[in-house]
Amino acid sequence: MLMCALLVALVTPVRGYAQLAVRNQGYMPYSDPPISYRSEDLHDPVANLQRRLDQGAATLQYEPKHGYLLSVLSLLNIPIYSQTLVFSKTSFQYPKISPEHPRALYFNDDVYVGSVHDGKAIEIVSFDPMQGAIFYLLDEHQLPKPIFQRAELDCTQCHIAAGTRGIPGVLLRSVYPTTSGTLVPDKNSFITDQQSPFSQRWGGWYVTGLLPRGPNMGNAAVDGTTVAPASATTPSSELTPLRPRFNASTYLSPFSDVVAQLVLAHQTQMHNLITLTNYRTRIALYTHTYRTASAAGEADSGLSAYERRQFEQPAEQLLRYMLFSDEAPLDGNDGQKIIATSVFAKEFEARGMRDAQGRSLRDFDLSRRMFRYPCSYLIYSESFDALPEPAKGYVYHRLLEILTGEDQSAPFSKLSGEDRRAILEILLATKSGLPPEWHTYAAAHQIQVAGAALAGVGVPRASAP
Repeated sequence: MLMCALLVALVTPVRGYAQLAVRNQGYMPYSDPPISYRSEDLHDPVANLQRRLDQGAATLQYEPKHGYLLSVLSLLNIPIYSQTLVFSKTSFQYPKISPEHPRALYFNDDVYVGSVHDGKAIEIVSFDPMQGAIFYLLDEHQLPKPIFQRAELDCTQCHIAAGTRGIPGVLLRSVYPTTSGTLVPDKNSFITDQQSPFSQRWGGWYVTGLLPRGPNMGNAAVDGTTVAPASATTPSSELTPLRPRFNASTYLSPFSDVVAQLVLAHQTQMHNLITLTNYRTRIALYTHTYRTASAAGEADSGLSAYERRQFEQPAEQLLRYMLFSDEAPLDGNDGQKIIATSVFAKEFEARGMRDAQGRSLRDFDLSRRMFRYPCSYLIYSESFDALPEPAKGYVYHRLLEILTGEDQSAPFSKLSGEDRRAILEILLATKSGLPPEWHTYAAAHQIQVAGAALAGVGVPRASAP
């Protein structure tokens, strides 16, 4: 069956616990202006934490069983129950990964952390509001002063690719694994996101919880020593357990939660689309500045149609994705039962900003679709807020057109009038920094606007209709 993995850093061999990461060697895309990816001016969660460590305002605690992992998750506010387990050999620490010892992945809205049983480094992808994915390694050996080392060149060899939309990013990849976790040669691979059919998801992952109906590829492998039978290319509707199972007591959680898997599939490409729109806008503005500077004495007539297309095209892709336009359906599932059996789901929902009716963009549906109100919660992220103008203004204007029903085009046809109205009201009540036209619309249509970003905190979740 297929394997999915969040691919993180590659590193050079450890020499006396010294330099783990390869940096500033050779050509790397986006290293030049206007992106300047190699800049040290970073404000991602890990860079911010490292500054706190340097100042003595925070400390990484080591414990024998899990090294620095628990401390890292705590300091970065990453929930333990976000854990998903991957048995594929797709990390640089592949000799340590197997069905008996899967790789553990943890995440929140801004950071992804990978940990390997008895591994030599914790692998981290942390999203900077302007620069996108920044790659780090933390030596797993106990050291007097542990530091997060930026891993640049080796990581971006895999993490600037078609699967990341050509920018430094993250991805879920699906391939056929053997029973040892190695990849079956000459088999197709897939990039997994929210649009992927479930028949192409979760191979190479352990998946726990109540799964969506229909075929999937979780918890299974094929024998790489022989030609896979024809049925191996057609996923079974039942989970085939690998033998032997991993020892859950060696991990922070006994789960590889299916709801966390669903959120991970959405979030990775949402991050990439935000970064892509950011990069394309900065490049368009840089090109425009260079063009106008070359035309000395001529009045600046504004961005050309070509320059605008450079960021409007990815911005439209971002809009479609954040509104789940082509989401794979979850028809026929008992969403409330899935939520009730998932610790991750309950923790995820509890972090939601809520309006006066108790509604949040983090509320799950899981019966028909992933979220009850289909608009990405990453609209609250620093990365979204950092979208440069004029792209951010374009996204907000188009989003208002869609949510008010002015845009009824095919890409947004799945959004009912009720969906649009609910999302609009939730955003007006909970999202700070909305443009004036949003408030003008709200006043004209008598929609309450709370204004402050703290609106809705402490409001209980509304009961299902």
